[in-house]
Amino acid sequence: MRALTQKDQPNKGGYLVIKKPWPSMLRTIWGDNERYIETYWEKFDNKYYVAGDSANMDQDDFFWIMGRIDDVLNVSGHRLGTMEVESALVAHPDIAEAAVVGMPHEVKGEGIFAFVVTKGERPLGAMKNEVTETLRSWVSDQVGPIAKPDEIRFADNLPKTRSGKIMRRLLRSIAKGEEITQDVSTLEDESIIKQLQQNE
Repeated sequence: MRALTQKDQPNKGGYLVIKKPWPSMLRTIWGDNERYIETYWEKFDNKYYVAGDSANMDQDDFFWIMGRIDDVLNVSGHRLGTMEVESALVAHPDIAEAAVVGMPHEVKGEGIFAFVVTKGERPLGAMKNEVTETLRSWVSDQVGPIAKPDEIRFADNLPKTRSGKIMRRLLRSIAKGEEITQDVSTLEDESIIKQLQQNE
C-alpha cells in the first residue's frame, strides 16, 4: 500500500492505492467491467488499485486515512473533491491536519468550510486572520481560485473516534450551524467540538 503523491514524501496527502493483488479483491462489477476498470484502475494507468480513500503518510511511514475521495462539493457549478482542498492544505509546511466539508452558500450554492490543525500553537486574534488569508491564497495557488475555503476554523485537534477516524458528520453539523444531536460517545476528546463551534 502507499499514498500516491507527486513526490511521495512524508506528510503529503494523496490517494490510498494498493500495489499488489490479494485473494479476495474485487475483480469486476457485474455486467459493467468497463466501469470497474474506470473506477478502480484508470486513475494511475492501470498500475494501482485505487481504494477510494485519501491518505497521509507520516514521518514514520504510517498511513493515516483522511476520508473518501468521492466526497464532492458543488461550488458555483464546479465539482470539487474535498480531498483536493485537504491535500492542498496539508501540503502547507505549517499545517498538520485538515478536514473539509460543504456548507450552504447563498451565491455559490455550496461553500467550502475547512477545519485545520496547525503544527505550532493554534492561531488566535490577528494571527488567526493572517493565517486564514495565507491558507486561502495557498489553496488558490495549489488548486485554483474556486477552491479557496470560504471559512477556516482552527482547533488543537480534529474530532476523532478513539480509533483515529475523523467524525465528518459532526464537522458538517458545525459548518451548517446546527446543534450537535449525534452520538458523541466514541469521540476521543469532546472539548474539540466546543472549540470548533465557538471559533475561538
